[in-house]
Amino acid sequence: MENPFVTKGYAGPDYFCDRVKETQQLVELTTNGNNMALISPRRVGKTDLIHHCFQQPEIKERYYTFHIDIYATTSLRDFVNVFGRAILDELKPKGKAVWEGFLSVLRSLRSEITYDANNFPTWSLGLGDIDYPATTLDEIFVYLGKADKPCMVAIDEFQQITRYTDSPNMEATLRTYIQKCINATFIFSGSKRHLMGEIFTSPSRPFYQSVLIMNLRPISVEKYTEFAQMQFQKQGKDIDAEVVNEVYRRFYAVTSCLQRVMNVLFLKTLPGQCCTVEMVDGAVEYILDMFTETYADLIDKIPEKQREVFIAIAREGKAKAITGKPFIKKHHLQTVSVITAAVRALLDKDLITSDKGTYMVYDPFLALWMQQNC
Repeated sequence: MENPFVTKGYAGPDYFCDRVKETQQLVELTTNGNNMALISPRRVGKTDLIHHCFQQPEIKERYYTFHIDIYATTSLRDFVNVFGRAILDELKPKGKAVWEGFLSVLRSLRSEITYDANNFPTWSLGLGDIDYPATTLDEIFVYLGKADKPCMVAIDEFQQITRYTDSPNMEATLRTYIQKCINATFIFSGSKRHLMGEIFTSPSRPFYQSVLIMNLRPISVEKYTEFAQMQFQKQGKDIDAEVVNEVYRRFYAVTSCLQRVMNVLFLKTLPGQCCTVEMVDGAVEYILDMFTETYADLIDKIPEKQREVFIAIAREGKAKAITGKPFIKKHHLQTVSVITAAVRALLDKDLITSDKGTYMVYDPFLALWMQQNC
């Protein structure tokens, strides 16, 4: 029996919860020539929403769609490598004439592209194979501009380009290319609200007023309850609404966490049975047990002063006024300057998140594990 609570990406409309309004808006706006910035915390569902939109007939039947995730990139060379690979992988199933159109433009890397046993091109380049990333980027945009169908490009974790030390003018470079590329529409997705806000709303930045901004909010508990009950009932099971409310509350409506807990609850509920709220603790512990060694190793590698602040934030759940005397005294922390430096480092490592002065551990499962073990 297939588990309908998918934990590893977009699996199609039957397993996609709600986002009806957001899907309609994103499809309408992008297909009418608007570049978009999609902003929300990580793991709320931005990437799945993009894939869902790409499957809508208005886009699927008219556009070449390319999704690139630049979260792990640190340089222009990384960016070009991920971008080129994504385009080639998307075009390969569409026939030789299509992918050859891309390779014919990619002159700077043409000799580096290999072919498999079926004579399909393979992007097997290492970073050292890209000698002139600026030239290759130019060629990629030449292709997007002359492709035989309009293109739609989604760039995930777009704020990462601000960290490219080898290309300090990356924002201006991309803005120039995108402004001239009338054959392509772009969706810039990002999880760090303050960085994305600075990129797109600061008058001094190249992307100022170049996009429409959509802030993606968590799925409502009512919609997710409806979705969960429908998925259980489709396969001869049932679930109390109270269960969904409890999981939603514990994990702050983070979609990926909801899906993981519901996945376990579904597998633990036999056909003909009803999932009750008493099963939630067991499902959460089942997940935490699998991560124990990973989490313990992670905590051990964090420098001591950072670890002390990290544990304090985890114990609070939602930590406010973390440089105030009550917080410092309660958690036996050191000076304000030490806390400030630790928070800066933890934010940089994506171990915590910040929203209007409230700090949380980025991974709610890790936060729970720390509350139990630290």
